[in-house]
Amino acid sequence: MNLIKNTMESLTPAGPRLRESRQIAVSPTVQANQYATDLILDVSGKEPQIRRGKNNEFYIPLGEKEFLKTVPVLSERGFVLINLFCVQDFEESSGFTLFYVFRLSGSTDVFAFMRHVKMETTSIATIFPSACWYEREIRDGFGIEFTDAFDKRRLFLHEAYPEDFHPLLKSFKNGKIQAVENPKESYPFKQVEGKGVYQIPVGPVHAGIIEPGHFRFSVIGEPIFNLEIRLFYKHRGIEKLAEGKSPSACIPIAEAISGDETVANAVAFCKAVEAIAGIEIPTRASYLRAILLELERIYSHMSDLSGMITDIGFPRMTTPFLILRENIFRQNEHLTGSRFMRGAIDIGGIKKKIPGEALSRLSIYLKTFIPRFESAIKDVNSSSSLIDRFSTTGILKKRLIVPLNLTGPIARAAGASYDVRLDHPYGIYKDKPPERAIKTTGDVLSRFKVKASEVLNSAELIQELIASIPEGAIVAETTGFALSNIPDGYALSMVEAPRGQNLHWVYVRGGVIERYKVRTASFCNWQAIEHAVLGNVVPDFPLINKSLNLSYAGTDL
Repeated sequence: MNLIKNTMESLTPAGPRLRESRQIAVSPTVQANQYATDLILDVSGKEPQIRRGKNNEFYIPLGEKEFLKTVPVLSERGFVLINLFCVQDFEESSGFTLFYVFRLSGSTDVFAFMRHVKMETTSIATIFPSACWYEREIRDGFGIEFTDAFDKRRLFLHEAYPEDFHPLLKSFKNGKIQAVENPKESYPFKQVEGKGVYQIPVGPVHAGIIEPGHFRFSVIGEPIFNLEIRLFYKHRGIEKLAEGKSPSACIPIAEAISGDETVANAVAFCKAVEAIAGIEIPTRASYLRAILLELERIYSHMSDLSGMITDIGFPRMTTPFLILRENIFRQNEHLTGSRFMRGAIDIGGIKKKIPGEALSRLSIYLKTFIPRFESAIKDVNSSSSLIDRFSTTGILKKRLIVPLNLTGPIARAAGASYDVRLDHPYGIYKDKPPERAIKTTGDVLSRFKVKASEVLNSAELIQELIASIPEGAIVAETTGFALSNIPDGYALSMVEAPRGQNLHWVYVRGGVIERYKVRTASFCNWQAIEHAVLGNVVPDFPLINKSLNLSYAGTDL
């Protein structure tokens, strides 16, 4: 059911003002602290006890009355809900603590409002539509009911799971699950009725090697006037799997979140642990991480560019992109021993030594890669029929970006400027920021152009990094000691993965992982496809889907 879309059409008065209109200066920690204090004081008349986090985040515990008063004000002032998750028995408190994580345009800091709840609480999805999936996820994981939520259906627990099964509770231990043989009810898809209305179910099983996902189209003839998606057919229990493990043992878990975001998720996880343990990685390691991150962006975007062309039947133009992508994979393997660069990132820096010879070889290759890539793009731009198929297809409107927290190339193709590397800079990006690639029409053509620009920007940035990379250690000398004496604590980290903003929150207690919360860009971006296809014909769906490049695995953790 396209409940996000329906809700946006009937938002409370605060809802339509969800815009990035209010600007504050890029704020030092003291300014951000004072800004949050003044906001809460203005709303509730009480000065909050704000805790400073490890990675430019602030934790703000609020009582129920203060929280309910604050949420509409956050909407009015342009805050964007970027995450919502639950922690059981947080620190010394028993029960459940909900963390509502917001960002504000113009600030490098993020704000996590903490709400202590029991087994029932209220929803904020009518004010922040992106909260819908989060709340359903929390209901499935912990059994907490959002009593006034407009959508109370299961999210990642399908019909075969027992009714009282909530795998993120501390009382649940990993093990075999007894499936329900004959579920009482099937998933209640939206019923769209009317003269000439047909529903076309696609999936969840697809032709080819692809994860499952169900798409239910409502059409009159070929034009689509409603699409409802259902995912989470292969829930893997990533977050539960991390509980009780050492931080080092969780790196392979982070890498397995989504195969083509191996480096991004490994870096995000390690950044959070490093913040908790007080580890500062060496400068050379910071350069190397950025090089690997940008290589990952290149091969991911190359897959999208070739896929878009393939889906409209232009195989000849696809070939150059596939050849160049394969060559990037070979460079990855030469650098790290893995085509997807698995096992390269470690807490404290880089696990595998990457010699200068390998970096020089990569730099030399990129000198030939760039003109060949530009030639392939020129070939695409010279095809009027191809441009005609891309242009005005699958338009994603800018007004959806903030309410749904859409990020990455799909948002920048619709006029947004947000990029974690620039708006929340980390590592070497603080000193060597990449260029922004922005378009405004929000269609497939804009997404193609943004990704093509980002490929070139990444290639040029890699060359710049190789030319200026310093010698030195690739792992912090204090890593071993710090990890053997890691204090209890928690930290949030963000990275700009190829698809957009990835968030990792790590909570360590007693030297092991107490709670690991991951939210990739795809978790939010999937909801965009329900809007982008409207008014298009059914045969355009594969093209629109490929242009958005949404990860099933990265969503279904």
